[in-house]
Amino acid sequence: MDNTVNIQQELKVGRKKAAKPMLWISLVSMTMMFAGLVSAYVISSNREDWVSFDLPPSLIASTIFIIISSITVQLAVYFGKKQHKNRTLIFLLITFALGLGFVVSQFNGFNELKASGLFFTGPKSLISSSMLMVIVFTHLLHIFVALIVLAVMVIKQGLGKYSNGNTLGLELGSIFWHFLDLLWIVLFLFFYFNT
Repeated sequence: MDNTVNIQQELKVGRKKAAKPMLWISLVSMTMMFAGLVSAYVISSNREDWVSFDLPPSLIASTIFIIISSITVQLAVYFGKKQHKNRTLIFLLITFALGLGFVVSQFNGFNELKASGLFFTGPKSLISSSMLMVIVFTHLLHIFVALIVLAVMVIKQGLGKYSNGNTLGLELGSIFWHFLDLLWIVLFLFFYFNT
């Protein structure tokens, strides 16, 4: 019986040690995927039918939302480590709300582009707006995953799972969120100076 308990504890410790390196490997893979998409954008921008355009204001708003959300998720981790359950939960909920604000702003940006005559598909579509859409939508898919992760973090925090120094889930979720934040800032600056 003791052997079974020891093996289970060793497996638990092993999973915890492997969690961060596995997350970092995933983040490197995502970085490479986005580097490929940005490279395709750069190559396509040399086409004769390339049309430049200004980014819609909603994409600027979404950038502000995600930057603030990176601060709030870090505050959640900070208070989680300090065992302040309610503050941790509040900052996780604020981060989730800001994440939703980011998503809404992104879709508003798509609508603003369409309103200005920049379509992503169909006979009136442009390669420049289509490439922007592919990259932004791919980032949004990752944001949807991160929102699910945040929702799980909120539930676990509400159930008291991140107590007694067990904050690995908070830390992993915040690393993923920070990565998507930084990725969006890089993409936004790239589009700002290259559209």
